Amino acid sequence: MNFLNRALRAPLALLLLALAVLLAAAAPASAQTAAAAGTIEVFVREGCPHCAKAEEFLAQLGREQPQLQIVIRDVQQEPAAMQRLLELARTHGGALPRVPAIYAGGQLFIGYSEQARTDRMIRAALAGERAATPHAAGESTCDLEEALACPGGPAMAAAEAPPPEPFEVDFFGRVITLDDIGLPAFSLALGLLDGFNPCSMWVLLLMISMLAPLNDRRRMLAIAGTFVLIQGIAYFVFMAAWLNLFLLIGLSRASQLAIAAIAIVAGLINVKDFFAFGRGISLSIPDRAKPGIYSRMRGLLHAPTMTAAIVGAVILALLVQVVEFLCTSGFPALFTKILTTYQLETSAYYGYMLLYIGAYMFDDLIVLGTGVALLSRHRLQEREGRWLKLVSGVVMIGLGAYLVMDT
Repeated sequence: MNFLNRALRAPLALLLLALAVLLAAAAPASAQTAAAAGTIEVFVREGCPHCAKAEEFLAQLGREQPQLQIVIRDVQQEPAAMQRLLELARTHGGALPRVPAIYAGGQLFIGYSEQARTDRMIRAALAGERAATPHAAGESTCDLEEALACPGGPAMAAAEAPPPEPFEVDFFGRVITLDDIGLPAFSLALGLLDGFNPCSMWVLLLMISMLAPLNDRRRMLAIAGTFVLIQGIAYFVFMAAWLNLFLLIGLSRASQLAIAAIAIVAGLINVKDFFAFGRGISLSIPDRAKPGIYSRMRGLLHAPTMTAAIVGAVILALLVQVVEFLCTSGFPALFTKILTTYQLETSAYYGYMLLYIGAYMFDDLIVLGTGVALLSRHRLQEREGRWLKLVSGVVMIGLGAYLVMDT
């Protein structure tokens, strides 16, 4: 049995699982968004008695579940809170919102009433269940009053605008949206897919194959393991740069469309490579950079001490990140841009990026462990690279389409 079958069997199974999560069959327990990660957003206004009752219930819920982060926002005192509520209303039914409005477990609950069992529905949503009627009766809500009183104002214009059609996929008769998948599962799945990037996989397999003749598993693990670790850290810093750029730009429709267009074009190029590998424009490591990579890897083999080899692996990992920029920048840019559309807390942004990086490194670690155990000299072949390109291209096109349609 060749190395590909052994080294990539488990990661390929993970790849199929990640695709299934992204496209459709997410179980109810994974039907979560930022709220399911431990955050509940509550929209209230001063003087609303139903808001006061909702806050009492949520205070009790917070004592029962200390891990929850409950954020209460006054739509009259905080303009950004009004915009956030309008955005949630557009993506969860399109109705003109009222208060209290509670966003929990990926679901938006309008109004609060013990008779309508709103408390039970919120608890069920946090447990991953889908509420049949998330909107409470009208007598359990208050209007927004002066928050929407200015005719023709930006909030009123946004509320009166026709709600956009949410991006959805019909998977064998079941309609799935990104909210159904949830940000935790989405982060893990996309990280797994990104870990199969043909550029980074080519470099890792090349390094393992060149170290194998040493017949020294400890040295292989130390050098190649350092390479994987530094690449993961550099990738996280790279993603943080994308995130802060998008946070600086803000939720601009123009920037969203620009990222979507880049993603779709990059995806089409990768799909093209499945049928015409290496011909024309290709998002791969440039041929002119490969001799330098080979040379530095040979230097690792002949390093006089282990310390020198580790330092060389660190330098090589950083240089490879620069060389791979065009090949590997697509998924981090898409992921961080999609994250910013959820308007999370800063800690939540970085938490989801850590989930992504953990999944990104996981399949590399499986390949590394298998290669070291087998002292394999296998390198990424063209046929394998074609399939990796096809998968990444299709996913990038799909996420680009999501950004286009997510207005």
